[in-house]
Amino acid sequence: MKAIETIAALSALASEPRLAVYRLLVKRGPDGYTPSELAERLGVPAPTLSFHLKGLMQAELVQSRREGRNLHYSPNFERMNELVGFLTENCCSLADAGCEPSCQPQAAPAATPRRKRA
Repeated sequence: MKAIETIAALSALASEPRLAVYRLLVKRGPDGYTPSELAERLGVPAPTLSFHLKGLMQAELVQSRREGRNLHYSPNFERMNELVGFLTENCCSLADAGCEPSCQPQAAPAATPRRKRA
């Protein structure tokens, strides 16, 4: 990933509503959501959601696919991993001492599954 692409991706994520859209899509995984599902879950008007999805698509963080008459938006995991890799690839490369384990990228802790009410 080039620096200019990294700047575009970080810029695309630099708003609270857009970050919320992206994080929800990442949680959902490759199945993604339709725009109406996203709008309902996030409580965002359709035109606003469209604006945010366009920004995420331009940064190649989100992809869309057509299924019948519906569009489904999902995260571009390859691009997400390229972004994280770019941000961490030179961690401690100029350090005088050995690199601490905290410099290595780590997965976020898994959320505890919620119990279903009977």
